[in-house]
Amino acid sequence: MSERHVLVLPDRDAAEEVAGELPDRFGVAEEPQLVRDSLAGEDDAEDAQWLVVVEDPDGRLDPSALDALAAEYEGWLEAP
Repeated sequence: MSERHVLVLPDRDAAEEVAGELPDRFGVAEEPQLVRDSLAGEDDAEDAQWLVVVEDPDGRLDPSALDALAAEYEGWLEAP
């Protein structure tokens, strides 16, 4: 069953580092998508969270392990 995981990170640098670790740690073949998520009412890039969207076509990625990876960078795995 295909799934999509969304990791929420505090800034772009953290998001890029997490995206870079996904292939090594989890064997993710498809390039994760990085998305800037502005907080409501904020225009300043400093007040933006970054999302790392990971496609999981086979449903084989462990959500708790993804959450642990995000936590290393002060982030979390968004609940489905």
